[in-house]
Amino acid sequence: MQRLPVIVGLGGVNPAGRISFHHAYRRTVIDALAKNDVDDTYASLAGLMNIDEPSTDAAVRDHINDNTLIRRVDCFDPDAIHIQRSAKLQPSDGNSHVTFTLSARHRPETLPDNWNVTELADGAIQVTVEKADVLISDTRVSKVSSAGQAPTGFDPGSLYQSRSHPRGLQLTVYGASDAIRSVGIAWQDIKNLVRPDEFAAYSGSAMGQLDAYGSGGMMQAPMMGKRPTSKQAALGLCEMPADFINAYVIGSVGSTGGVIGACATFLYNLRNAVHDIRAGRCRVAVVGGAEAPIIPEIVEAYRTMGALAEDETLMAIDGTDVVDNRRACRPFAENAGFTLAEAAVYVVLVDDELALEIGADIYGAIPDVFVNADGFKKSIPGPGVGNYVTVGKALSLGRSMLGAEAIRHRSYVHAHGTGTPQNRVTESHILNEMAKQFGIEKWPVAAIKAYLGHTLAPASGDQVAFSLGAWQYGLIPGIATINEPADDVFASNLIIGSDHTQFDPESMDITFVNSKGFGGNNATGLVLAPHTTKKMLAARHGQAALTEHARRNEAVRASAMDYDAAATAGEASPIYQFGEGVLEGDDLTLSDSAIEIPGFGQPVLLNLENPFDDMS
Repeated sequence: MQRLPVIVGLGGVNPAGRISFHHAYRRTVIDALAKNDVDDTYASLAGLMNIDEPSTDAAVRDHINDNTLIRRVDCFDPDAIHIQRSAKLQPSDGNSHVTFTLSARHRPETLPDNWNVTELADGAIQVTVEKADVLISDTRVSKVSSAGQAPTGFDPGSLYQSRSHPRGLQLTVYGASDAIRSVGIAWQDIKNLVRPDEFAAYSGSAMGQLDAYGSGGMMQAPMMGKRPTSKQAALGLCEMPADFINAYVIGSVGSTGGVIGACATFLYNLRNAVHDIRAGRCRVAVVGGAEAPIIPEIVEAYRTMGALAEDETLMAIDGTDVVDNRRACRPFAENAGFTLAEAAVYVVLVDDELALEIGADIYGAIPDVFVNADGFKKSIPGPGVGNYVTVGKALSLGRSMLGAEAIRHRSYVHAHGTGTPQNRVTESHILNEMAKQFGIEKWPVAAIKAYLGHTLAPASGDQVAFSLGAWQYGLIPGIATINEPADDVFASNLIIGSDHTQFDPESMDITFVNSKGFGGNNATGLVLAPHTTKKMLAARHGQAALTEHARRNEAVRASAMDYDAAATAGEASPIYQFGEGVLEGDDLTLSDSAIEIPGFGQPVLLNLENPFDDMS
């Protein structure tokens, strides 16, 4: 009997807002919500964006609308990006040399061979050369001005002692804290119930931390006349989000790692946690990803690849001379490329028995995630066949668990949906053809990058979080930035449109989350609905256990809602336990059968059995 991985908490932030309690999800369907839900959504965003005026004011709501989701870049000026231009200084008419003066502090440690140097009285030097290669400071206008940024005014580094952390790690601390506090149970209470080695944290960033406080600053330093800091190399590592969660948020000594799979990174890490819980190696897992790629160098690099939606191309599609930043990403329609975005998305998973024991909210369950590569490829970014395998396996498992009718009539798919011409053809063919094979005549397709942009590592986390929001509110977000599918999109068995799809949450049993990562990193996961999950729990544990769980859940839910209210009011700080509870070897109680670690209610057991007993 394998344990079922149950989602008991989720959190983080993306361009739509705070992810816990479905606030970010609601921003994408706000035009279809009831008034009280609309009010709650604007109040949450106002708190996140540090807006002091009432969120009920029309002007405030206009400001919130304009400064969330995909929009014109505002974290740097796309009209004035600093660059260095190489140039050659040559003598002017009538002169045979170029002469200039340098102060003592600018004197190079190693003088160029072609410099003729004269020492001046004040310690400066006069340099004479026939010609000189120099870099001249300049600015340029970015050809891409759209991005999916966290709501304007949100500053995660100001919420804790961030100590020059790269923005991606600031988002990590905020996102993991939000997810953990959304559970509504003190983490220490969980540590009292679960052995230290039964916790896990899996998280990563696809590109690492590339701003000035991470690898970007380290690489730029020599060309900027600076030296790397002691932190930049370490904080730039791709697995650092997991390290930060362990060291400063949950204090875990359990399994950890940052599995990197480009755009499928979140699902790769989720797969590790799911398999650990199913096998009994882990009982509690914090899983997610964080990315902060909205810096000029990364935007320009992806643009040079031909991957991003350039302003001129968007205007050409629209037949206008004004770029529509809000509609930069257009999945499965006439489009021009994807739109970079930033986010941190985390979920808390526990096994089914623990979920009932602690009375946690049950958001859904993840029975499995399938990962397959593309095989031989013409080029690294080119499409391949691996995603057919992952989608097929996910559909097959869903059919085995819930029956063919559930797959055909009570499921939908969260597509990768990047907004590139290549993706609209390849992914639509995969989904359409696999729908045919499994008897799905009209499969609803969501593509939330239309609202958020492509958050890279946490992108499939956005999809998982929004699938859970859909069950709460009965709305599948429409692909609001498109008019209709492009002519080359395969959609005979798919439903692709701009309108939200309203449904009875009890009538939708399962969601499939699909990701097609750069380099052939394909993943597809299954997300079971809350009602589906509870039916499975009742079948295994009995209805009496569900009744007792509901009783315990009352206090847990109240605690979770207290946190939600505090976060909405801007009064909740992230968990950041720097230098707290640090342990050394002498703090442990050791024996050949167990290791007791202060702060945990259960010991690490050293009674491992020989897994190769039949070979001994």
